[in-house]
Amino acid sequence: MKLTFWGGAKMVTGANYLLESGGTKILIDCGLHQGSRYCERHNFEPFPYKPEEITAVFVTHAHIDHIGRLPSLYRAGFRGEIYSTGPTKDFAELLLLDSEHILRREAEREKKPPLYDTNDVVQTMGLWRKQSYHEKVTVGPYEIEFYDAGHILGSSSLVVKTEGKTAVFSGDLGNTPAPLIKPVEYVKEANYALVESVYGGRVHERPEARKDQLENLIEDIVKSGGTLMIPSFALERTQELLTELNELVENGRIPRVPIFIDSPLAIRLTSVYQKYSTDPRYFNKEAIAAIQGGDAIFNFAGLKMTLTTEQSKEINNVPPPKVIVAGAGMSNGGRILHHEQRYLSDPKSAILFIGYQAKGSLGREILDGADSVKIYGEEIPVRCKKVAIGGYSAHADQPQLLRWASSMRGSLKKIFVVQGEEKEAGALAQKIKDELAIEAEIPSLGEEAVL
Repeated sequence: MKLTFWGGAKMVTGANYLLESGGTKILIDCGLHQGSRYCERHNFEPFPYKPEEITAVFVTHAHIDHIGRLPSLYRAGFRGEIYSTGPTKDFAELLLLDSEHILRREAEREKKPPLYDTNDVVQTMGLWRKQSYHEKVTVGPYEIEFYDAGHILGSSSLVVKTEGKTAVFSGDLGNTPAPLIKPVEYVKEANYALVESVYGGRVHERPEARKDQLENLIEDIVKSGGTLMIPSFALERTQELLTELNELVENGRIPRVPIFIDSPLAIRLTSVYQKYSTDPRYFNKEAIAAIQGGDAIFNFAGLKMTLTTEQSKEINNVPPPKVIVAGAGMSNGGRILHHEQRYLSDPKSAILFIGYQAKGSLGREILDGADSVKIYGEEIPVRCKKVAIGGYSAHADQPQLLRWASSMRGSLKKIFVVQGEEKEAGALAQKIKDELAIEAEIPSLGEEAVL
C-alpha cells in the first residue's frame, strides 16, 4: 500500500491523501487550502494525480479544508463514489454551494478560471453515498470503517485495511467532551496512523472555564456599553456557542442583551443539527434529553437570527450593548467584516476568537496584535479588547491527541503527524517519540510512504 501526502503536510488545511493498492486508487479527503494568499493559490493548480483514475473518495468531515476541492475533482474527470456519514453529506452540499461564489471572486482576483460552478456541486452530490459509523465499505482491495471523531456532527476517523495492514486517518479529532455530540471513539489496533496536529503543542482551558470566561466577557461588555464581535465558523462552533449562550441566558447568568446570529450559512447549517438532534448515533445523551424535555437549545430570549441582508444592516441601528456572532471564523470574508469595520476601533467593544486563526488570515493579524488592519480597502485602527478562548476549539489539544494515539500503542509501527503548522506538528511528534516510544514523522507535500 502506497500513501502520498498531497495536502495537510506541514500545513493545517488542504487535507488530501492518496492511497494505492492492487491498482486501485482512493482518496481520503479533498480539501481547499486556506489562510494566506500564497496558500490559497494551491487551489488553482492541477491535481497531481489523474482524477479519472480515482475509484472512490472517503470524507472525514464537512469542513471546507477537507471537502472544498471535490467539485473541482469532478470537473477534472472524477466519476467514482464519495462516502461519508449522513450529516457530513448534508452539511457538504450547503457548504460547497456557499463557497462557490467566494471561490469565483478568488478566481477573478487570480485571473484564473473558476474552480467549479453550481452544476459541478450538484453532480458531485449525485456521487455521494451516506454511511453509518461501523458500517464497513469495500472498494477493490480496501475495507474502510468509519469511527466517530467527536470533532463536529458526523465527523469521522477512517480505518483502512488492505494487504493485511491497517492504516488509520484521524481526520480532525474533537475537543471532548462537547456539549452536543458524542465523544471521540478510540481505535484499538492499527499498524500506521495519520494524526492531526492543529493544537499539537497546546493544552486547552477546561470546558467549564470557557463558559465562565464567556459570561465574564458579556458582563464586561454590558458594563462598558460596547459591542462583542465573535467571528465564528458556521459549522459546529456557532451551534456550540448557541448551546452555551442558551444555558447562560436561561439560568440568569448574563444580563439580557441582544444576541445576533448574523450568518445565513450558520442558520441553514443549524437546521441540519435540528434534523439529527434526537439521533443517538450522533448526539450525546444529555443533549437529546434536554431537547426531548422541551429545551429549544437553538432559540432563547434575546436571540435574533438575521438571514437577509436587510436584517443584517438593521443590527447597526440597535444601540450597544449587543453581541454579534458572524462568519467567517477567520475574518477572511463574510458579514463579520462589516461589523469589524464598524467596531474594531471602539475601545468599549471587544472581539472574541473561539477558533483557530490560520497564518495570513485577518483574524490572525488582529489576534497577534496588529495596530490596524485593512478591511474593504480602508485602514481600520484596532482599539477594542482582544480575547481568545482556546477551550471553544473543536480540535483536540496535545493531551487528547496523545490519548488517541496511545490507544493503538501496542501495534503502531509509525505515526505521520499532519494537518498542523510545523511548530505544533513538531511539538506533538516529539511527545509521541518521548512518551509513547513510537516513530513519528512530519511528512512533506508530495512525499510518498510505502506502508
